[in-house]
Amino acid sequence: MSLPSDKGPSDKGPSDKGPSDKGPLDKGPSDKGDTAGLNAADYDAFCRFLRERTGLSFTEAKRYFVDRRVSERMAAVGVEHFRQYLNLLRYQASGEELQLLVNRMTVNETYFFRELYQLDCLVNEALDEVVRGRAPGSRVRIWSAGCATGEEPYSIAITLLERWSRVDEFEIELYASDIDSQVLARAREGIYEERSLQAMPRDLIAKYFTRLDDRSWQIMEELRDSIDFSLVNIADPRQMANFRGMDVIFCRNLLIYFDDLGRREAASMFYDALSPNGFICLGHSESMSRMSSLFVPRRFPDAILYQKPQS
Repeated sequence: MSLPSDKGPSDKGPSDKGPSDKGPLDKGPSDKGDTAGLNAADYDAFCRFLRERTGLSFTEAKRYFVDRRVSERMAAVGVEHFRQYLNLLRYQASGEELQLLVNRMTVNETYFFRELYQLDCLVNEALDEVVRGRAPGSRVRIWSAGCATGEEPYSIAITLLERWSRVDEFEIELYASDIDSQVLARAREGIYEERSLQAMPRDLIAKYFTRLDDRSWQIMEELRDSIDFSLVNIADPRQMANFRGMDVIFCRNLLIYFDDLGRREAASMFYDALSPNGFICLGHSESMSRMSSLFVPRRFPDAILYQKPQS
């Protein structure tokens, strides 16, 4: 395995804004007085704005969650009126407040070796097909889109090192992205507690992690350095245009939080990001056939993946 190039997956580095592998938290109200109290018109305006900027789709059922998060950020910046706050989100040149709000609007639920059958498929079937006919030393590019706190891309790296017999024959570049800047900082740090490691064999923990204290472990520096983490919004065509030539994309349990149009648009951009014959892996409850007809479903012994045709 090798370090990704400093320029990212295309001639241009990934842009610096960015949704993730997690969706809005579904909580019921416990104290209505704590909400921002957005009226129907304001709530609709906010949801349309957030969908346009991030792809995330909030329905009326998520209203309490949205009210709470908006209320928190309005208080933090000292803004009393929602329309004034919406204008700040729209027009702030730095985009800092929008990023802080997005960090509060997403939830990260993941762990190492989640949906292991897809990792089985990666090393047992998909990668051998990807590299068929390629010369030794060729690049193989894998992207974890919506990587949250990093368990998925690190799981991919460990699986390749442990289980793909041809790992040393190719220059493997691993990319990982999320819309949440806070979780990306945690992913780069690579520190995890027991819950994240529950599905990982003890011998692999001992091999790839250093125990920091009674509750936490840090993944080895070589693996932290082998993954290019970046802040990316998969709903933004300009940012997605920087990702080209991917051989495998993991986008699991993310698109379920988009509306139908957002899913179709994202599927089209992922199609453009893949090399011919490349694969995309979706979550167990997601089906590309309901989003796009661009991909060919491939039924492997371990999992169903979706492939970009050769032509």
